Amino acid sequence: MKCPRLLHSVLFTACGLGMSASWADAPSVNLYNWYDFIAPEAPKDFQKETGTPMVLDTFDSAEVMQSKLMVGRTGYDVVVVTNSALPNLIKAGVLHELDNSQLGNRSNLDPEILAKVAQNDPGNRYAIPYMWGTTGIGYDVEQVTKVLGAAAPVDSWDLIFKEENIAKLSQCGVAMLDSPGEIIPIALHYLGLPPDSQNPEDYAKAEALLLKIRPYITYFDSSRFITDLANGNICAVVAWSGGVHDAQVAAERSKNGRQLIYRIPREGSSVWVENLVLLKDAPHPQQGMSFINYMLRPQIIANSTNYLGYPNGNKNATALVDESLRNNPNVYPSAATLATLFPSQPLPLKAERIRTRVWSKVKSGT
Repeated sequence: MKCPRLLHSVLFTACGLGMSASWADAPSVNLYNWYDFIAPEAPKDFQKETGTPMVLDTFDSAEVMQSKLMVGRTGYDVVVVTNSALPNLIKAGVLHELDNSQLGNRSNLDPEILAKVAQNDPGNRYAIPYMWGTTGIGYDVEQVTKVLGAAAPVDSWDLIFKEENIAKLSQCGVAMLDSPGEIIPIALHYLGLPPDSQNPEDYAKAEALLLKIRPYITYFDSSRFITDLANGNICAVVAWSGGVHDAQVAAERSKNGRQLIYRIPREGSSVWVENLVLLKDAPHPQQGMSFINYMLRPQIIANSTNYLGYPNGNKNATALVDESLRNNPNVYPSAATLATLFPSQPLPLKAERIRTRVWSKVKSGT
């Protein structure tokens, strides 16, 4: 649920080639994570403190990650897994139930975020919230104001889903995530329908809405928008919160004067949580649990939030997060906004096929 970051750093990377036998034999922690999705100092400091080496293998697609875990015998100990993938992994017996007696820092977790995860992991037995975020609207203040005026509905999905608005925005460029699991549930929710609907008629309505605005969407992509928004090549994007944060950082560093804003629409949107899980066949379960507990320390997790721009699931870390992030209600939403957010849910195969067909039609515009 997160996009590749604009600025990358290499930690201890295995280049996606899988874990070698030598790694599996060493008393290490073998972590499988999104690319560049942890503060660079965290693995190094863990190794210094515990003497346990960290080995990092990375992925840039949730589908690739899930497929690899389903096959088994990966050699990984700890994996970062999106909440929507948890039910299938739990059902398949891939994950190891967590021993809370080894997680002394678990009390730092935010009950509200735990409750969101519990919708995919009943009882919070297998997953520890790591980072979380929302899907919303990122926009260039100057360009949007120029084409829509000062009263532009930037706090509403009307900005994107009303043809009269997006038609004007197309003059300066509109991008959208290439993610049916994000965009279609949002379209359903906007129409007042269940975001995890299994009713084909609901998907027909979402398809009609998306096809109506399709001519005005410049492109679908889950990473290109970062540079384009930062440079003014597009003026609006439906994207993940952290991706827009990366664009903001890039614009600030370039000193191009662009004011970029991220908003969670008032109608509500999707929320996702990336979680730390221990694999059932982890070669080093004790070391893996130790690393998870380490990442539950407020200062440690706050460092990763400051680096990534995503909020974390640790209530005692908030005061340690950069003020510009923790005081931004579109990064750390209020309780009222949180109540409007819905987590992504896995669909039965039949409904998933319908959603996939809808997305193919929308992207092709036919």
